[in-house]
Amino acid sequence: MPDFTATTPHIIPLVYQPDSAHWFALVRHLPHAVWLDSGRPQSTYGRFDIIAAAPQCLVETRGANTSIRYDDGRTDESALDPFYLLKKYLPADQLPEHSNSNLPFIGGALGYFAYDLGRRLETMPNLARNDIALPDMSVGIYPWAIIQDHQHKTACLVINTELGQRLGDAYNFLEIEQLCASAAKNPAFHEAINCIKSVQKSFKISEFESNLKVEEYQQALAKIHDYIRAGDCYQVNFAQRFSAEFSGDPLIAYLALRQALPSPFSGFMQLEAGSVLSLSPERFIQVRDKRVETKPIKGTIKRGATPEEDAANAEWLQNSLKNRAENVMIVDLLRNDLSKHCAQVRVPTLCELQTFANVHHLVSTVTGELTPNATALDLLRDAFPGGSITGAPKIRAMEIIEELEPTRRSLYCGSLGYISADGQMDTSIAIRTLVCDGDKIHCWGGGGIVADSETEQEYRESIAKVKVLMDTLEKEFGS
Repeated sequence: MPDFTATTPHIIPLVYQPDSAHWFALVRHLPHAVWLDSGRPQSTYGRFDIIAAAPQCLVETRGANTSIRYDDGRTDESALDPFYLLKKYLPADQLPEHSNSNLPFIGGALGYFAYDLGRRLETMPNLARNDIALPDMSVGIYPWAIIQDHQHKTACLVINTELGQRLGDAYNFLEIEQLCASAAKNPAFHEAINCIKSVQKSFKISEFESNLKVEEYQQALAKIHDYIRAGDCYQVNFAQRFSAEFSGDPLIAYLALRQALPSPFSGFMQLEAGSVLSLSPERFIQVRDKRVETKPIKGTIKRGATPEEDAANAEWLQNSLKNRAENVMIVDLLRNDLSKHCAQVRVPTLCELQTFANVHHLVSTVTGELTPNATALDLLRDAFPGGSITGAPKIRAMEIIEELEPTRRSLYCGSLGYISADGQMDTSIAIRTLVCDGDKIHCWGGGGIVADSETEQEYRESIAKVKVLMDTLEKEFGS
C-alpha cells in the first residue's frame, strides 16, 4: 500500500438544509450509511454534520481478527493492531502544518471504536458476558461525504478522487454526484424525511429492563468502595445496561431521540446486522491543524422541573466538592494521555457548567499541540478508551469494570467519529448511546464512583442519564 499524502478534494456546492436529516434520508439506502450529527437545529453547541455511505473499504475487528473488505469484492484478514491497519489507508506521515481545506473532512475514515477494542491494547480478564454480536471496530474508508456547516449555513459534496484511486479500482463517484444534483431539483427531496416519519408504526419496542437488580448494583458499589479504600484505584466508572426488544427501522427511533435529546456529538450508523444511535454530549479528542482538544464530562445533575429548581440544581453541581474532585481526577488522567503525543498540554477551562435537555454537566477542556511525527491515529490509540468513562488509574479501573459489570460494553464508552485524509480528527465518547443487535436494543447509564459516592444517589443518576432515551422510545413506540 503506497504512502498517502493530504489531497485537494473536489468540492460541489449543495443546497443547505437546517436539518441534515434530509440529506441523510437521501443516501441511507446505500450500504453502511453514516451520519455524524451535531444535533442542529435544536442543539446549539455543534457546527458540522458529515454524511456518507457505500465505503470503498470496510475495516471491522472482532476479537483478535480484523477483516478488510473492498467494494470491488476483494477481502483480506489480519491479526495486526487495528489502529495500525487504519494507518495503511490514511496518512502515515506527520500532520501538515495547516489543513488544505476549511472543511473538517475531505474523505477518510468514518465509524466507531467500541470500548471492548481496548482489549487489543491492554491485557484484560475475560469475565463479562459477550452477548452483543457487533464488531469491536467498524470503520469505513469513504472517498466522499456530504458536509453541512451550520455556522455558515452552507452545504457541499466533497469528492476525493485520489483517495479513491489509491484504494483500488475506480469508485463510482458519478452515481453520488447525480444523486445529490437531482435532489435540489426534486420537490420530493424536501419530503424525504416526512416519508420516513410517516411509517413510524413500523417501529415497535418493549419496555427496557436492567441487567442489574438494585441489590446487585449496591453490592457492586460496595466492592468498588472496598477497592478504593485498599488503594487499588481512585475512581471507577460503573454502569448498568438497559435492554429491550424492537422491530422496525432504527432510524425512526433515532429521529425521535434527536428531537428529545439534541446533542452536539450525535450519530447514526447503519451496519449489516445492526445500528448505532448515539446522542452524546461529550467530545473525546479533536485534532485540527495540530491543535488537540479533549473535553471530559464528570459531574451530573438532572434538570429541575421549574426555573428555580433548575437554577438551584446547577448551582449545587458547581459547588459540589465531590463532583469537582471527580472531574479533576479525570483531567489529570487525560493530561497524561495527551502528553504521550502532545506538547504544551494545558487546561484552559476546569469544571465549566454546560446545560443539556435532560441534565447539567461539569465539563473541562484539555488542550495540546501534536508533536512532530505523531498522527491523530497515534493519539487516539494511546488515549483509548477515554479516561472519563473508565476511571483512575485507567487499567486497574477497567479490570474492576470487567469484574463487576455482568455484560461487556460493546460500543458504550467507546468512540464515534472521523479521521480525515488530511490528518484532522474529531471523536466522541459514546455515552447516551444505543446499539441495535438483531432484535435487541441496548443502552447504558453509569457514573464515576469515588470514595464519598452515595450508592442510592449514584443509582438514581445512572438512570437519569438515559431515562429520556428510554421514556421517549417507550412512549412513542411502545408495543
